[in-house]
Amino acid sequence: MSLHNVALFTDLREDRGTRVAIGSLKIVLLRAGERVYAYQGECPHAQAPLDEGIVCNGQLICPWHKAMFTVEDGQLCEPPALNGLTRYPVKVVDGDVYVDDQPLAPLEANRAPDSRCFVIVGAGAAGTAATAALREQGFAGRLVLIDRETAPGYDRTVLSKYVLSGEMSAEETPPLLDERFYSEQQIERVQGEVIRLDVAAKRVSLADGRTFDYDAALLASGGEPRPLSVNGAHLHNILALRSRADVERILQIAKPGTRAVIIGAGFIGLESASALRRHGLDVSVVTHHAIPFSRLFGERIGMAMLSLHEDNGVVFHANTQPSAFEGQDNVEAVLLENGQRLPADLVLIGIGVSPVTDLLEGVELDDDGGLPVNEGMRAAPGLWAAGDIASFTLQGVPTRIEHWRLAQQQARIAAQNMLGSETRYADVPFFWTYHFDKTFEMLGHADQWDRIVFDGNPERYAFIALLCKGEQVEAVVACEYSRQMALLAERMKQPLLREEALQIIRRMAAQQG
Repeated sequence: MSLHNVALFTDLREDRGTRVAIGSLKIVLLRAGERVYAYQGECPHAQAPLDEGIVCNGQLICPWHKAMFTVEDGQLCEPPALNGLTRYPVKVVDGDVYVDDQPLAPLEANRAPDSRCFVIVGAGAAGTAATAALREQGFAGRLVLIDRETAPGYDRTVLSKYVLSGEMSAEETPPLLDERFYSEQQIERVQGEVIRLDVAAKRVSLADGRTFDYDAALLASGGEPRPLSVNGAHLHNILALRSRADVERILQIAKPGTRAVIIGAGFIGLESASALRRHGLDVSVVTHHAIPFSRLFGERIGMAMLSLHEDNGVVFHANTQPSAFEGQDNVEAVLLENGQRLPADLVLIGIGVSPVTDLLEGVELDDDGGLPVNEGMRAAPGLWAAGDIASFTLQGVPTRIEHWRLAQQQARIAAQNMLGSETRYADVPFFWTYHFDKTFEMLGHADQWDRIVFDGNPERYAFIALLCKGEQVEAVVACEYSRQMALLAERMKQPLLREEALQIIRRMAAQQG
């Protein structure tokens, strides 16, 4: 044991971590009463500095993407991280805190012999999270992960945020799990196209003739980009963005000075607009709506985000849609219903996705193709679902939400229930979106609200907004309020009133000075 004196016990706070270093090794210290714990200093998901997060209800909450870990042992509670924190031995002697630079062995669940076979269809956010959770929870049986792509699951959220802009290469897209995990944990990674999942027979069939019989299955097949059916849609250089292969095709065309037209002003559309502008392209956006995100965030925040894009050179064509694409082999222009003609070397379609559920046999789907699940993510005997395809009950209303972290939350719940638990979804939806170096975060899901209460200024991109129905906080939107959002991510698991939320926000602002 090689102990290093790193801090005074009296300098440690209980509401947040304290950053220390042993050479190049970054450590976060957590105090709980008279106890001190030492963990890796950066979140395993995206290397966020954990000392900038918050401690609440015995959990350390990441400031960036709200992964949560238990204070007492560093175990994972909430994604988007998929594994717990590395622990380090720590001692307090005469008021001095000492940490060993050699980590403790990771905690592992007991694994009893198990003859069952679990199959996971899809290796995106949900499928990979379920794979990790099943082994974390002690499942020792056969575990088959079926994916259309050859490479292990990767972080798709960076594609429209950083890869399109050239800030990150496609090859640098972070894997969701280290490739060694699959071999060390004896995960059977199968590359192939699933064409049928027979719920009654409990059998998955692939296009190449292979079949897998299962005891329990998780369908995490995600969504497919919706095509746009207008004349000329067959032309080259009309693309969608869903995978690493998609972004590589886009970047072959997207050179500085190239004219890009984006159809749709949702998150993928406007994140791509931001990225392509930063990459040096001329960017136009065609949208039905005059103010982006107004239904989700309200008009004031939507206008601020519209101004952010326009101030950075994005040109909007609102209240219209394409009527045709022109060109010989490659697209050359987009014709709009309002009569305008937009020259284009590249067209990016971002009008949403459709659930990939047509492979199911033996269950009834919603009208939009979503798969209904109960609060434990179970769709049918032996079958669970998570992610873009799952229609679950949120606040008493059937809801299908296409958010990355939510897919991982659902997958972890499904994994526990595949192993016999009766865990229900009781978490808080969270997502983040990135535009011209500004990160906007949202907690909760508000279909309706009657007032928005602001702290800060959306027009200056430093604010937090409470979307309220009466006095009840339904959702929170923020920019530059990461620590407050980290605390609210835990607090909003219970009903939260407007006045308490404002007190939390203002108290934390005062503490930050």
